[in-house]
Order: sequence, then structure tokens, then C-alpha cells
Amino acid sequence: MLSMRIAIAADHAGFALKERVKGFVAEAGHEPLDLGAFSEAPSDYPDFAKAIVEALKSNEADRGVLICGSGVGASVAANKFTGIRAGLCHDTYSARQGVEHDDMNILVLGGRVVGEGLAKELVSAFLEANFTGEDRHLRRLAKIAAFECPEG
Repeated sequence: MLSMRIAIAADHAGFALKERVKGFVAEAGHEPLDLGAFSEAPSDYPDFAKAIVEALKSNEADRGVLICGSGVGASVAANKFTGIRAGLCHDTYSARQGVEHDDMNILVLGGRVVGEGLAKELVSAFLEANFTGEDRHLRRLAKIAAFECPEG
């Protein structure tokens, strides 16, 4: 497995888990890129979703891990951007298959939902997985991309 640069960001509700996730990423042999928040002071998850998206689109990062309280808001925000496939995961099967079948590029976690042990397993499954590139998955992703640009 090639080493990747992983953008990691969270709002105040995900701050504590973000700090742990940075360690999980480094332990797995990847480079964490901390995009904030840098404290538990109130902050807004859309800002951190945008920061990860910008890091991915500029090739500053290969994948991202985004965390808010439940993970729902961060997932909704990230998926508003073209080319982003963010998945809120609570099980390792989804974290792995999201990459293998759906080319998921952002793993979303709920800092108030997922404990540290499960978060480590989810991050590991996400980082170890690779997109299969099978025709059926490419076909489905093309249909999703068409939703993003309906006129073109």
C-alpha cells in the first residue's frame, strides 16, 4: 500500500476524536494533514468540509476524514461539492466497500457517536481499501457524476 496524505478536519464536537484519528493515520503509515478545528471552541462543520474538499481538489491530500457531532451535517456539507463522495460510516464493511465500490474519498465520522476503538477500525478499513475500477462501479459513478452536471 502506498503512503497517502490524509486531510483530517472536525468541528468542535469532533475535535477530541480528530486528535486521535491523526494518530491512527500516522500509525498506518500515512501522513495526516490537520485542517482544524484546533480547539473545542464552537465552530461550524461546513467550514471544515470545505477545507477538506479544497485539499482534495488541489491534490494536497489523497483522501479525507471529516468529523462532526453526529457526522450527518458534515456528510451533507461535503457531498454538496462536485467530485466528492463522502460516506458516514459506523461499520468497517461500509468504510471498506465505500472505497472499493463507490470510490469514497472522504470518511465521515460522528464524534459523539463513534468511540475511539471503532473509529480506529473504520479509519483502518478506509485507508486499506482501494477502488476496484470494475465496469459496474464505473458505470454507477458516471451516473452520479451526471447528477452533478445535468446540462453537460
